[in-house]
Amino acid sequence: MKLLVDECIDRKFTKEFVGYEVKTVPQMGWAGVKNGQLLTLAQAEFDVFITVDRNLSFQQNLLQFDNAVIVLQAKSNRLADLKPLVPDILDVLPTVVKGQATVVNERK
Repeated sequence: MKLLVDECIDRKFTKEFVGYEVKTVPQMGWAGVKNGQLLTLAQAEFDVFITVDRNLSFQQNLLQFDNAVIVLQAKSNRLADLKPLVPDILDVLPTVVKGQATVVNERK
């Protein structure tokens, strides 16, 4: 499974996904590309797009894209706040559905 991590997430976050092929938006040369075009580019090469953009599923018709989206909800997009979400992300990765957003949030 190939994962694409949004540019607003620290690139060090990619090291948490051992066994997956993971790239960041900047690594792909797509920094600054708007969400709709980004998802179009990503669907050709990636299975899952990981972002902290909570509005993505409201702004885009995800059904038209051939990849799944995971939206992370934490106190901030700092690495320290996102790392605790990794076990839950790894749990949902096998069940994500193309064309849909799955929300992973911090446990209270």
